[in-house]
Amino acid sequence: MKKTIFALLSLMLFVSCAEKKKEHNFNLIGNIKGLKKGTLYIQRIIDTTLVPIDTIKINGDSHFISDFDLKSPEMLYLFLDRGVSNSLDNNISFFAEPGTMNLETSLDFFTADVKITGSKNQKLYDEYRKIISKYNDQDLDLMASKFNAYKEKNTSEVEKIQTKQNALLKRKYLYTTNFAVNNGDYEVSPYVALADIYDIHLKYLDTIQKRMSAKVAKSLYGKKLNAYIAERRKQE
Repeated sequence: MKKTIFALLSLMLFVSCAEKKKEHNFNLIGNIKGLKKGTLYIQRIIDTTLVPIDTIKINGDSHFISDFDLKSPEMLYLFLDRGVSNSLDNNISFFAEPGTMNLETSLDFFTADVKITGSKNQKLYDEYRKIISKYNDQDLDLMASKFNAYKEKNTSEVEKIQTKQNALLKRKYLYTTNFAVNNGDYEVSPYVALADIYDIHLKYLDTIQKRMSAKVAKSLYGKKLNAYIAERRKQE
């Protein structure tokens, strides 16, 4: 009887140690300078809703570590609950992929100061957003001009500005399409197609689909893009 109990205890200890030694395939190492107390939530989107993956309590030390299994490269979100105010500056998106990533920022400029390394998809997405932000800034300028033209009841000027906006949108969509086509070896390709140009003509989505590598086509966003294109084909 004693031998049986000893054997069971040994087995339980072995299982416990094995579980502790189990390594997850994704590791996030972070630091939010100036943060003394608060709660961090790492979230993903499921059916248009942000769902927590991990919760991290900050109490004195601004450094944090989070690790879990990631089935496929995915856009995740780091949300900061400041516990004091509902600031809009409290959510950072990052393109996670298996491996180790580093995220550093500050409490005062949570989204503006962020620096993320360790993900090729994130690096490509950062480069993409820099160009897209320029298109967005131009569109905001045009919107302001169009608003003034409306107030002045200058119909011809409104039409001219609208023509410029339409041309700008085409250039923006073309840039996104080229970016997705040229980066078909990375999961950021189907992601931007789904996020930013889902309503583009189907032939462009077809081109992006054909340029995806086999690995990307089997990824989370690769599968979503394939399913979306299949649904579009049924409707058209």
